[in-house]
Amino acid sequence: MIRSTGDAFLHELNKDAETLRLSYGNSLGDKIIADIYKNAEQITKNVILIDNNKKNWTLKLDNYLTSKVFGYPFMLLVLGIILWITISGANIPSDILASALFGLQEVVSRGFLSLGAPAWLHGVLVLGVFNSVAWVVSVMLPPMAIFFPLFTLLEDLGYLPRVAFNLDNLFKKAKTCGKQSLTMCMGFGCNAAGVVACRIIDSPRERLIAILTNNFVPCNGRFPILIAIGTIFGVGALASQLQALAVTGIITGVIMIGVFVTFAVSWFLSRSVLKGEASSMVLELPPYRRPKIVSVVYRSIIDRTIFVLKRAVIVAAPAGGIIWIVANTYIGEISILNHLAGWLNPFAQTIGMDGYILLAFILGLPANEIVFPILIMSYISSGTMIELESLAELQMLFINHGWTWLTAANVMLFTLLHWPCGTTLITTRKETGSKKWTLAAFIIPTTVAFTVCFILTQTVRLLGLA
Repeated sequence: MIRSTGDAFLHELNKDAETLRLSYGNSLGDKIIADIYKNAEQITKNVILIDNNKKNWTLKLDNYLTSKVFGYPFMLLVLGIILWITISGANIPSDILASALFGLQEVVSRGFLSLGAPAWLHGVLVLGVFNSVAWVVSVMLPPMAIFFPLFTLLEDLGYLPRVAFNLDNLFKKAKTCGKQSLTMCMGFGCNAAGVVACRIIDSPRERLIAILTNNFVPCNGRFPILIAIGTIFGVGALASQLQALAVTGIITGVIMIGVFVTFAVSWFLSRSVLKGEASSMVLELPPYRRPKIVSVVYRSIIDRTIFVLKRAVIVAAPAGGIIWIVANTYIGEISILNHLAGWLNPFAQTIGMDGYILLAFILGLPANEIVFPILIMSYISSGTMIELESLAELQMLFINHGWTWLTAANVMLFTLLHWPCGTTLITTRKETGSKKWTLAAFIIPTTVAFTVCFILTQTVRLLGLA
C-alpha cells in the first residue's frame, strides 16, 4: 500500500515505493505502482523545494502511529477506550429510555384493557410487538448514539486511514484489502452498517469477503450479553471500581478472537470459493485536522444511527409478536417454546449449552438485543420478555439452570460468532443483490460458531475440566 502526507510528499514517495517493493513482492500490479511512484519521485525532485529544517509534526506522529512497534498497541488502546466509553456511557441513558418505553407500555396496556380488547390481541401487539421494539430501542440506541459519533470523530481526525494502513499488510496475507479494517470498525457499532461500509472496497471479490466476514466483530446488540456474562462469571469477585476496567479487558480479548477468525475465514475464502490475488491499495493519508462537529453529529446520528435503528425496529416488531405466540400457545400442558427447547436440548448439550439458550438465539435472529430477554422469559416461564433487577439475580437464575464456566464461555463464543441478525441479512441481500451470498453470510458464521463451541466443549469434557 502507498501512503503520502502533503508537506512530506517527496519523502513519502521514496519511502512508500521502497516499502511496497519490500513488502508486497513481485506481482505485476505492484511493480507498476512502484514504478509510477518512483518516476513521480524523480519528477518532484526537479520542481519541489524541501525545507529540511521545517518540523513536520504530522510526519513525526505518523512515524509512531503507523509503525510496526507502536501502531498496533495504539490501535488496541483506542479500541479499548472507545469500548469503555460506550459501555460505561450507555448504561444510564439506556435505563432512562427503558423506563420511559416500558412505562408507556403500561399506559398502552391499560388502554387496550379498557377498550375490552381480546387477551390474545393485547398479548400479540402490546406484550409481543411493543415489548420487543422497546427492548431493541432501549438497548440499541444509546450505545450507537455514543459509538458512531466516536467512530466518525476518528474518521474526521484522519486516524482511520492510518488504521487501514497498519492492517493492510495482514489483510494482504489473507489476499484481501486493508480497507476491510474500516468496515470491521464500523461493524462494532452495527454489522448492517459495516456491510454498507464495504462499498469503499473497489474489488468485487474483496468487497464480498468483507461482507461475509463482517459478522465476526460484535455489534452493540451483542455487547450487553458479553458484558453481563463477563461480569457474572469473569470479574464478579473484583471490587466494583475495577469491574468496568476488567470487563473492558475481557471484551477486548473476545474481540481479538473475532478479528483472528475474520483473518482465518478471509484467508480460507480467498483460497477456495473466492480465489484471487489481493489488489494493491493506494491510500493517501490525509493530514490530521479538527473535526467538523456538525458534520460528525449529522453523519453519526442521521446517516448511521437512525438508519440502522429504523431497519432493526422494522425487523424486531413482527418478531415480538411471533415470540409471544410461541411462548403462550400450548400443546397439551406444555408451550410450543418448551417443546422446541426440549427438542433442541440434546444437540445444544454437545456444544456446551442447553435447549433454552439455543432457542433464544434462534428466536433472537431478528435482533440480538432480545436474546437475553427471551432466555430469561424461557427460564422463568413468564410468557413475555422481562428484565431482572440486578446481575446478582441473573447470576442466580443461570446457576439454578446448570450454568458453569464452560456454559458461559460457550455462550460468549456463540454470541461472537453466530449468524448475523435479520437487519444485517436484509442489508447483505441489498448490497450483494444475491440470495446465494446472503445464505452464505448466514451459513459461514453459523458453521464456525457450532464448530468452535463443539471443539471447546468436547475437549474440556475429555480432559475432565468441567
